[in-house]
Amino acid sequence: MKHSVLLGAITVAGFTAGAAAADTLGDVQERGTLNCGVTTGLVGFAAPDANGEWEGFDVGVCRAVAAAVLGDASAVNFVTTTGQTRFTALASGEIDMLARNTTWTFSRDTDLAFEFVGINYYDGQGFMIPRELGVSSAKDLDGATVCIQTGTTTELNLADFFRTNNISYEPVPIETNAEAQQQYLAGACDVYTTDASGLAATRASFESPDEHMLLPEIISKEPLGPLVRHGDHEWGDIVRWTLNALIAAEELGVSSANIADLGAAAGENPEVNRLLGTEGELGSYMGLDADWAARAIAAGGNYGELFEKNIGENTPIGLARGLNAQWTDGGLLYSPPFR
Repeated sequence: MKHSVLLGAITVAGFTAGAAAADTLGDVQERGTLNCGVTTGLVGFAAPDANGEWEGFDVGVCRAVAAAVLGDASAVNFVTTTGQTRFTALASGEIDMLARNTTWTFSRDTDLAFEFVGINYYDGQGFMIPRELGVSSAKDLDGATVCIQTGTTTELNLADFFRTNNISYEPVPIETNAEAQQQYLAGACDVYTTDASGLAATRASFESPDEHMLLPEIISKEPLGPLVRHGDHEWGDIVRWTLNALIAAEELGVSSANIADLGAAAGENPEVNRLLGTEGELGSYMGLDADWAARAIAAGGNYGELFEKNIGENTPIGLARGLNAQWTDGGLLYSPPFR
């Protein structure tokens, strides 16, 4: 594997208070490990398997960045964070990036001084209830007790929804998805609300998932994606274009199965050539070598492969592509051009 020798000087206009020095690329390469913030455990998105190895849709983004920057998809230190601790971990420099079912909002982008580098899952907030509750609409939840993770957009959306519909609820605050699952199954709350993808992942882990249902209402827009600190634009570019590489690879027909052949020599498609570094010098613009994107894609496959393996319709979570289909298939998924 070729490693970067083109780090260059980085001039930084400002720092988030308490943030690490803004040469994250240099720090990661010197350390030899990417510190990636993830959830405390959400099957399909980020959770350790029986052997303690982290896997999931968000984990795949972390591994792709590590492969691009370090040449080793396994060189990741996964740092677990809650809804309350994730932003402090990123601002303080404890983690280099956050890939944790986090919604891109105005205030997080500006007031908290983070840089959302893209969207890897278009989501919306939903509600899960036991079927025996006998409710068919979220508007029928007047007086319900609701498990809600603190420090999240879902906490604010919930208040807006109930106020708009002139109904009341009693919040049951929880810190982690595991705690929410425990409280919900124990009957401490009638309803669990979070992103619909998270509800599907949580329900899939139940002993009797068919005894629970997701109500039809989606009450918000939750564009989820990885983020970095403001002030280090080179690092932001690397994480952004690694995610774009996974998205573009699916559209262009580049997969883990054929990338070795496609990357061996320039082919007929100029954009594939630029993506895989057999033509042009896009990697050098970010201080990386020519093979950065090829390594990122090979790490776990393109976006579609990551989706189908971890959360797709053939997994227990069973999510359809929906809005997360490629733009050519009627979805919202779209990478800017590699040129």
